[in-house]
Amino acid sequence: MQLSRFTDIGLRAIMRLAVSEAADGRVTTRTIARQVDVSEHHVAKAVSRLVDLGLVEAQRGRTGGLFITPAGRAVSVGRLIRDLEGGREVVACEGAHPCPLVSGCRLRRALADAEEAFYRELDKYTVADLVTAPTAGLLRLIATSPVRDSEEREELR
Repeated sequence: MQLSRFTDIGLRAIMRLAVSEAADGRVTTRTIARQVDVSEHHVAKAVSRLVDLGLVEAQRGRTGGLFITPAGRAVSVGRLIRDLEGGREVVACEGAHPCPLVSGCRLRRALADAEEAFYRELDKYTVADLVTAPTAGLLRLIATSPVRDSEEREELR
């Protein structure tokens, strides 16, 4: 099973927020985009979904930014991926060109069972579990890396 790019970005964003401390200063969509090397637009969409799920809080204004909520730290990775993936099936048997075997195929059931086993395994881990050593050290290093350009320096003022 391959996760969507959207889910990948959502996971990167929440992991980055999970290592943030109040002393780190504010974390913005732009900051995360630069630190995890993805488009700001894509990060904004993923963060918006994380906010809708109650896992991230977004505060506007000069002292605003993005903050992980207690629910965001405690959510199981399986639940998070289920929510970000939106319930897509592993294989699309129906649609514009439905599979002619759909009415009697056992593959669809086998794939659904495998997908559920995949999620059950991920349910054993929380976001907080993902950001322990050595990942936490890498994420903190990314978080404290020098500002890359004058535009971001302006943002931090």
